[in-house]
Order: sequence, then structure tokens, then C-alpha cells
Amino acid sequence: MDYFFTEEQNETRALARRIAEEQLKPVREELDETGEFPWGIVKTLGQAGLFSLLIPEEYDGLGGGVTDFCLVTEELSRVCSGIALSYAATGLGAYPIIMFGNDEQKKRFLPAVSEGKRLTAFALTEADAGSDAASVRTRAVKDGDYYVINGTKQWITNGGEAEIYTVIASTDPTKGARGLTAFIVEKGMEGFDFGKKENKMGIRASATRELVFTDCRVHKDNILKREGFGFIITMKTFDKTRPGIGAQAVGVAQGAFEEASKYAIQRVQFGKTIASFQAIRHILADMATKIEAARALVYSTARMIDAGIADSSKESAMAKLFASDVAMEVTTNAVQVLGGYGYMKEYPVEKMMRDAKITQIYEGTNQIQREVIGLKLIKEAGKL
Repeated sequence: MDYFFTEEQNETRALARRIAEEQLKPVREELDETGEFPWGIVKTLGQAGLFSLLIPEEYDGLGGGVTDFCLVTEELSRVCSGIALSYAATGLGAYPIIMFGNDEQKKRFLPAVSEGKRLTAFALTEADAGSDAASVRTRAVKDGDYYVINGTKQWITNGGEAEIYTVIASTDPTKGARGLTAFIVEKGMEGFDFGKKENKMGIRASATRELVFTDCRVHKDNILKREGFGFIITMKTFDKTRPGIGAQAVGVAQGAFEEASKYAIQRVQFGKTIASFQAIRHILADMATKIEAARALVYSTARMIDAGIADSSKESAMAKLFASDVAMEVTTNAVQVLGGYGYMKEYPVEKMMRDAKITQIYEGTNQIQREVIGLKLIKEAGKL
């Protein structure tokens, strides 16, 4: 379908696809096996100006919107969503600074992100706090002009590789979610270290790591917005980035569909290609239809956000929810179409199925997305 992207957006999409085909595809199997972080590709993405799409023009960026972010994420994820996360997670880490940072903070941090020289990450999740953000136990205690942070963050994408972290800590535990504050913490700060790198089922080329804070002193100038604003920053950030998860899901589903279609017209059984069988054609038809529906929802939501709609939480949750469920269904069916070959690592659909699962989990599980949508629907119904 034609989504009537601008000429610049079509050029961006073509550039991202070319990089994915030429740079990601030859190494995706090896990086999935080794779990090595794709620094060479990150450098290429930076040189191509793709990170600058995220950053406003006044801070050396191109001033692109969520739509541009989704276009790049989808095209990279179509080939390898694990590698694509080095890009997508930088958007997640940068958006809090873009939306809530003051001018000095933006000038200090964003130009290097725009050039792809410094990656970012977002640190909310802990052992007992993920969907329940109010349960954050990482503490930030005021000490003069500094805050002393202690605690551990878990499962942080780009952890250990990023140099700029938006960290959510509690400055007043008695206030629950209203006592959370967002801090910008830099790699190399005294008292800030990294724990184990996780050994994951999928997205293995993406670094997922613990962040460990032991009396880490962070100046008050590194607070985003103000003390107690951390929960709002988190929710507003997810409203912007959840369509990006949707785009990741659409990308991996599209890649799996293409592999299944190619296999179906080549594989011969009972004297003819399996694409000749109605059962296979119907599987492919359902794949294509659901992918297109997911893509339409993702990009309509992205455009809604770019248009400045004040509250997009319901639509962002819908985009993430629907697209990720589609990705899991499509990749599973792609494995089925390939049969025994689909279960083998030498064919990419096995990896795509593993990679798709995380889209139903991070940035809020799909059960949480349904709760976000349901509560919003009830609230809207009450106004009728």
C-alpha cells in the first residue's frame, strides 16, 4: 500500500533498506550466534545520518518525527531486529531529553547522539518494577547540589554500550509513582557500573544488561524537568516510542513473510510447488493482510503523534499491541511454511520467530497495553 510518505521519507526508507541488505544481512547470523554488539553498523548508521533524524535541527539534527523513526526501525528490523535495536533503543533513551530536557542539557547531549557517536538508553525496569513503575526501589537521596543514587536496573537495552542513560529513581518513596525523578547519567561516572550481560532467546545482537549504582553522585543539573516528574516522563516517552516497537514488529513480520513466500514458490512436493496448494496460499494471504493492517495502524499513529495530538497513549498502545501479536503469529506461520527447514538455524525464520517474541514483552507487556487501552476507552465512554 502507498502511505504517501514525503520524498525525503521515501529516500530515508530506501537508504535504511540498502544498509540493511548490504550491512546487516551478511552478519546477522554470526552476531545472533555470538551476541556481539554491532558497533560497525552503528557507525554506518551514524555516517548515513539516520540517528540525526531523531534530533531537532537546533541541536545538529534533521528534526524528523516519529514517522521517520518508525521507517528506519521497520527497514532494519526486516533483516535483523536485534541489530536494529541499537538504533531503536537510542530513540527510547533520547526522547526524554528531547521532550523534557532544558536547552543546556540538549546542547550538552544531543549533538553527539545525532552524529551516532554516543548511544543512549532508558533505565526503568528493576527486579520488582517493570509494568508496576511505582515499585521502583532505586533511590536518589539529595546531598547538597547532588543526588546520591543506589540501586540496580535490570534488562536495559543498549546497557553497557550506551554512554547516556535516562535513569528513573525514587526521590520520595512515600509518594509512590509521584516520587519518581528522571536523571541523565553518563557512562564513566563514579559509582555507576554494569552487571551481567543477559543471554537471551532472541535479539541477541542487542546488548541487554544490568546497571548498578553504588553511591553514584549526580548533579542536580542532570535532572530532567524537575524532581517528582519521572513517572510522567516515562509515560510520555512510551507514548512516543511504542509505535517504534510496532514498526520493529512489522519489520520482522515482513521479513518472515518474504522468506516464506520465496520458499513456497521454490519448494516442490507431490510434483508441484507448495505455493500451488490452497492451504499454503491462504496462510500467506493471512500473513500479508495482517502485516498491512499492522503497518497502517503503526503509521497512522506515528503521524498522529507528529501532528501534535496531545494524548496518544491509547493509539500508541494499540499500535504496539496489534503489531507485536501479528509479528508473533506471522513468524510462527513462516516457520510452519518452511517445515523442518524453518526450524533450522541456517534459515532466518527461526531467528525471526525468536526475535518477534520480545515485541510482546518490552515497553509494557501486551497485557499492560490492553489495560492502557481499556482504561482509556472507559474514560472516553464516561464523557459521552
